[in-house]
Amino acid sequence: MVETIGGEPADGAAEVLDRPLPDGVRRRVVQIVSESFGGLTLGELPVQLRQYARFTPNRRAKFAGNAMASALETDAVFRQRIGEKLRETQPELAGALDSGSPPPAADPLDVAAAAYVLRPAGWVKLVTAAGEEAQRADAERADEESRAELERLRAELTAARAQTRTETERLRAEVDSSRKEAESLHRKLRSALSDVKRGEAALRKIRVEMDSVRAEGQAQLSAADSEARRLRARLGEAEAALEAARRAARGGRSVEDMRVRLLLDTVLDAAQGLRRELALPPVSVRPAETVDAVEPGRMTPKDIAARALSENDPAILDQLLALPQAHLVVDGYNVTKTGYPQMPLEKQRLRLLGQLSQLAAQTGAEVTCVFDGAELAAPVLLAPPRGVRVLFSKPDVTADELIRQLVRAEPPGRPVIVASTDREVADGVARAGARPVASIMLLKRLSRA
Repeated sequence: MVETIGGEPADGAAEVLDRPLPDGVRRRVVQIVSESFGGLTLGELPVQLRQYARFTPNRRAKFAGNAMASALETDAVFRQRIGEKLRETQPELAGALDSGSPPPAADPLDVAAAAYVLRPAGWVKLVTAAGEEAQRADAERADEESRAELERLRAELTAARAQTRTETERLRAEVDSSRKEAESLHRKLRSALSDVKRGEAALRKIRVEMDSVRAEGQAQLSAADSEARRLRARLGEAEAALEAARRAARGGRSVEDMRVRLLLDTVLDAAQGLRRELALPPVSVRPAETVDAVEPGRMTPKDIAARALSENDPAILDQLLALPQAHLVVDGYNVTKTGYPQMPLEKQRLRLLGQLSQLAAQTGAEVTCVFDGAELAAPVLLAPPRGVRVLFSKPDVTADELIRQLVRAEPPGRPVIVASTDREVADGVARAGARPVASIMLLKRLSRA
């Protein structure tokens, strides 16, 4: 049976989840089924679930969780009925999933669970993304636990060392005291020649006591050394575990490797485009290649001519974004306050990011949008749209400086375009090798899209 929504086949009905349902998403799905369970008649329930019809939602989730999850996966009619109940209780979320734009502020697990029940287009990606987010959170939590364990072991080692030093000083003081007492006895023995036997017996007793003290001190020193070695071994194991966790967290290449690889991809794309443009034959060397002459170079942002075009003509921006590996950096508030300053900042951001997402999908260029975060009282809860990187500047850094940092981070030779009417920003990025364009040009291009 093909799942339907409003009488029409659902776009996501043919999609299949190729991995187990993440635990967090599964718990939310069981909760949705348990809460919608009571709204169905006994005849509308699958046979294996009818025995739980009189249970409370919490008891159903506890004792019939596996059965409900299995029925939801295998019984399309049951899943459609649960989906109808979900649409009645959460119409806004269901409508957003049907339109393909989940609410940015919604919990990813709630969105993934609703997508699993309703099966809109792209529901597999939403479920997979929720599982990956949970795994990343578990990895970060394990890293924090490893660090806490390392700090605890270091504190224990410091305490053990301090205790060892204290005990050693005490033993040394006792030995010195015993030595002084022995010397005093020797002096008394030499002065009491008439009582030689008693003096010799006293001397033997003192020597036995000294040997006992020395043996006890040696035993305590040995025990302290053994404890110190054990703590050093545990510290080494904790440091090794922390280093392994750090290597697993890093997982990828260094920043320099990323920049070199990105520059290499840019050069390769430009070379392939030049080869197709010149229609070079597949030969290695030709006689004409030995002649000394000027060869044509690849296009850069500075080679895009504006002949027969207005300074604010969006066709220039199309030519720039058509360059291989092009990167568009947008001064967010500069553009929104140029195009629609009367709107609140939140709506300005949402409108600009939605249009930039369409532009990124059309051109294939990398798009980064920078907003000034100095005036924000708290971090912005925002889910970036597909294809757009969203950055807010730190409280002590302006958005202009963050844009210049982004341009300087790019390898030389990569096409970087910066959209801003701020003259200081335009001059700064131009000196760094980027191509500045006016905000009005970007707004015209976005309105055309």
